[in-house]
Amino acid sequence: MAVDRRSVLRGFIACACCATAGASFAETAGHGGGSADHGGPAAAHWGYEGEGAPDKWGDLQADYKMCRLGAEQTPIDLVAGIKGDPGASQHDYKAMPLRIVNNGHTIQVNADPGSACVIDGVRYELLQFHFHHPSEHLMAGKRFEMECHFLHKSADGMLAVTGVLIRPGAENGALKAVFDQLPATAGPEVRVAGTIDPAAVLPRSGGTFRYMGSLTTPPCSEGLTWTVFREPIELSPAQIQRFAALFQGNARPVQRRNRRFLIESF
Repeated sequence: MAVDRRSVLRGFIACACCATAGASFAETAGHGGGSADHGGPAAAHWGYEGEGAPDKWGDLQADYKMCRLGAEQTPIDLVAGIKGDPGASQHDYKAMPLRIVNNGHTIQVNADPGSACVIDGVRYELLQFHFHHPSEHLMAGKRFEMECHFLHKSADGMLAVTGVLIRPGAENGALKAVFDQLPATAGPEVRVAGTIDPAAVLPRSGGTFRYMGSLTTPPCSEGLTWTVFREPIELSPAQIQRFAALFQGNARPVQRRNRRFLIESF
């Protein structure tokens, strides 16, 4: 059935208090899983297998407990959504120089100021985008080959993430400069030849899923507005393999949806 977005969004207000922690993490480490040294104790080692695997994140250190106890965790299976209007959303992206980081967990492209998404009149500046292999979200039980996440932050510290699913197909010209120059080892940001226009990476169709969720890496902070496009984009098998050679599996398993609203627009 259709649903009025204003009544649904009232149910989201309780999540907002969690976003400050997520915003702080995004500035220093990033949703893609980097790290920063602030002179304090070293963060626990986490990853996607072994002793640092996702099912152990919540026990690695005290400020990761949301990974185990949170009720609004990401990713989820995008299925059985409520058809409705989640609110106006648009992406105002600009071409930017290529600043690429291999942070040991993913390939991340850092954004210059000026690009943003606007959700219900609130502007969220683009901080970075990064990749997961395979996809973190499922769509009606189907997992895609990869997924790209665009992380944004508003002036008051709220976070919003745009997710784009990726399937094998034609070479992706918009991402060619990135995938031709993937740093092979973890290290600091490198500036490489070329530019990137994030707007050209987004699907042409506007159909989306919207829900409240979390970071998909420790500390798994909640209170993030998630928008995931229904239509996937394509990367060539060769482009996908270049990433997979560096990160064979960097996707968090699907989490329980619990009582959250999932709004589906077409």
